[in-house]
Amino acid sequence: MDRLKQRADFVEASAGPRMASPAFVVQSRARDDNGPVRVGFTVTKKVGSAPERNRVRRRLRELVKRLDAQAVRPHHDYVIVGRRAALDRGFETMFNDLRSALSRLEQQTPKSGDPAKSRTHLTRPER
Repeated sequence: MDRLKQRADFVEASAGPRMASPAFVVQSRARDDNGPVRVGFTVTKKVGSAPERNRVRRRLRELVKRLDAQAVRPHHDYVIVGRRAALDRGFETMFNDLRSALSRLEQQTPKSGDPAKSRTHLTRPER
């Protein structure tokens, strides 16, 4: 799996379907290219100080490293947004949460067509 690094990729993934757990939110986006699965990580300042944010980011990266290839869909981008609960939540529990969130995203995301249509009930109000 490759890493997402460009802001535009993070923004596009934020418009796609998402699944939440106590420790993180997983956002996804289907791509039209044949590239590998890409994963990005975000932890905001609301989570805590820099060492706490880094610890959450390291835990999330380790979760993704331990995933098997069947847990993610090919030609997709995933953004994992860390929450404060990731500091105290058990690692195995977080791993099970991630697998569950990815399987629920797979059920929610349409196999063909516009991936943005899968989240019509979750759209944000315009500001």
